[in-house]
Amino acid sequence: MLFYFLEGLAISTKDLLINDAIRVDEVRVVGPDSEQLGVMKLEAAKNYAYGQGLDLVLIAPTAAPPVCRIMDYGKFRFEREKKEKEAKKKQQIVKIKEVQLSCRIDTHDFNTRVNNAKRFLADGDKVKVVIRFRGREMTHMEIGREVLRQFQEALAEYASVEKYPLVDGRNMIMVMAPIKQTK
Repeated sequence: MLFYFLEGLAISTKDLLINDAIRVDEVRVVGPDSEQLGVMKLEAAKNYAYGQGLDLVLIAPTAAPPVCRIMDYGKFRFEREKKEKEAKKKQQIVKIKEVQLSCRIDTHDFNTRVNNAKRFLADGDKVKVVIRFRGREMTHMEIGREVLRQFQEALAEYASVEKYPLVDGRNMIMVMAPIKQTK
């Protein structure tokens, strides 16, 4: 839930009651320029707002008495949606790509996985490195740790380890995040 601060008053973006939807007897009224107009009967506050061609919006229903603000609700809603769109544009979605290895991986396959991981990291994605242990390989966890250490060394200039190797059932998992490149 988003909040907007108007001169010390927090306005939630959900459940704003306007005009005839407000069901209280008295309200504290804040004018369009954030000036305090005092406590008024609801009908007087509505008439004052309508006289200026604006809406009466309930912004603090739990206060005693509830606080209403006189504003152009359509303009407020438009600007709120515009800010939400801007915030959505600026957020960066980080994906996690998975690279699977085994204890007995050959050098060519290892290098291929390293190159794939470099490509993922260059795109700004995180890389989850998984070693699957089959059969009796579970008794030789140190081999898996060594493969992950080599993988980490191969990607040292591209990524840092975000989550160190952890055994989860028959898998050993490590998460690597891209290093921010300085421009």
